[in-house]
Amino acid sequence: MIFTRDKSFYRSLVALAIPVALQNLITFAVTLADNLMVGKLGDAAVSGVYMGGQIQTFLQMFSGGIEGAILILAAQYWGRRDTGSIKRIVSIGLHFSIVCGLVLTAVCIVFPRPIISIFASDPSVIEEGTNYLRTVCFSYVFFCVTQALIAAMRSVEVARIGMVVSAISLVVNICLNWVLIFGHFGFPALGVTGAALATVFARITETAVMVFYAAKVDKRLSLKFRDLLHSDRELRKDFIRYGAPIIGGNVVWSVNMLASSAILGRFPASVITATSVANTLHSLAYVTMNGMSSALGIITGKTVGAGKYDRMREYAYTTQIIFLVLGIVSGIAMFLVKGPFIGLYGGITAEAADYSRQFITVLSVTFVGTCYQVPTLFGLVKSGGDVGFVFKNDTIFVFLVVLPSAIIASYLGAPAWVVFACLKCDQILKCFVAVVKINRFNWMKNLTRDNRIEQKV
Repeated sequence: MIFTRDKSFYRSLVALAIPVALQNLITFAVTLADNLMVGKLGDAAVSGVYMGGQIQTFLQMFSGGIEGAILILAAQYWGRRDTGSIKRIVSIGLHFSIVCGLVLTAVCIVFPRPIISIFASDPSVIEEGTNYLRTVCFSYVFFCVTQALIAAMRSVEVARIGMVVSAISLVVNICLNWVLIFGHFGFPALGVTGAALATVFARITETAVMVFYAAKVDKRLSLKFRDLLHSDRELRKDFIRYGAPIIGGNVVWSVNMLASSAILGRFPASVITATSVANTLHSLAYVTMNGMSSALGIITGKTVGAGKYDRMREYAYTTQIIFLVLGIVSGIAMFLVKGPFIGLYGGITAEAADYSRQFITVLSVTFVGTCYQVPTLFGLVKSGGDVGFVFKNDTIFVFLVVLPSAIIASYLGAPAWVVFACLKCDQILKCFVAVVKINRFNWMKNLTRDNRIEQKV
């Protein structure tokens, strides 16, 4: 059966996907607003903020691995309605996440210029990137706390709060961007430093809202401060055992992104600007797919945790078709809107705009593969319990295919778009691996501990 007849699956997929997709859209809007406002300052400012944001990307990937571990384990326990174990999993994940944020903040405070110099050689880009990084790094811990709590809420099928938090963050960020970047209401025009400050205040606000919701409003987990102080030795072992491959996979992917930035950073500032523009459009196209992927992961964890394997097979067939069609539609749309989208960046040079068109053309092809293999490998394979497979798969492709091909192309003097295509080629190649792995159905593994006392909510 290609399409499941279980109507509750479609209802759950849409009900969970819409808030997550809207949250991602709002988050994207924050990034876009930053880029458009900073774009009025010229190529060096756009490139500097983009390079300064690479550490945030690394943090998001590492923190995302911790969130993924929370989501996958907690969702399976949610299938058994074991809220006691979920609280301990959230506590463990939050501890790891805070440590990650603190370490990265300290590194960026001490070494902002050397870090930016890894990714760029243009002195003006290094200067702007350093100014941005030395301020924005103070947002990292707040980001980690917020995302861990959002993952906890998603694991018990509460997805709307993430959207609300992101909407509040968007308003704060855009308003403060306008005030601090350009100097309004008597404030000095701080340029990229103003953009960084706006991000810091937005992160603090969203953390305050998320903590209040988790402690005072939510009734499914009813997290209290004392719950976050407790841990569990056995669950910590499970978190490390099943979370390490997830975190490892995200770290590998973040290394890939950082190395990609370093490779493209050796090109002129116009290429770096084009990379920022193209990746921003990619993030916009990614919104719907990511929302559905997260929703699928929750459904998969809950279904496998409850031991409903036959039903899970039906869901797997259905979602593969859905994501393939979504990828084709998204790729065509991306190609068609590239001109108007680039036109939004009024301050960039004609050369940067030309590179942007080339890069977006590449993305319109590779995004078809992205839409199929990324959500199915996460939403089915990883969330279904085979947490190590995606880590191994990503590691092989990143270090044996993506980075070597891009380095060789760059060394041989290939055009920037060819190097960019090498950095994205795995998005198509992984599809061949994904279709075999998914349809063998050896990824369905129940990760819960049978001796836990089930608690009804």
